[in-house]
Amino acid sequence: MDVIKGGCLCGAVRYQVSGVAIATSNCHCNSCRHASGAPSVAWVVVRTADFAIVTGSPVSFRSSPPVARTFCGKCGTPLTYRHDDSPGTIDVTTATLDSPERFPPTREIWLQHKIPWAPVNEALRLFPGSSLAQPRAAT
Repeated sequence: MDVIKGGCLCGAVRYQVSGVAIATSNCHCNSCRHASGAPSVAWVVVRTADFAIVTGSPVSFRSSPPVARTFCGKCGTPLTYRHDDSPGTIDVTTATLDSPERFPPTREIWLQHKIPWAPVNEALRLFPGSSLAQPRAAT
């Protein structure tokens, strides 16, 4: 895979991904909604070893004891999500990639937290919680 680049709104933080995407999701959980100010957040999951900050230093915030999120300290753009139980992976906000169209979500997760008016792509795999659980059938 070629190197994929991305960064924050103001350009103070730039990163690159040099590996293959492990997963792509659209998350509706309360934490992602509050961290982004949006009804859901699209994520691309990659190996931690394939991710590198190229410019700047994102700020880290523990949104819950096992979760660290990063964002640009200058403009506030949410950038990454890491869970202590998965040290080998990092989730990158898809919309901060220079080519987000290359990584469409393949699943909708945490639908039990979804805002009722938020749309869901019924053609994707649907999960009431984590994608580690069984998906539910489209209704």
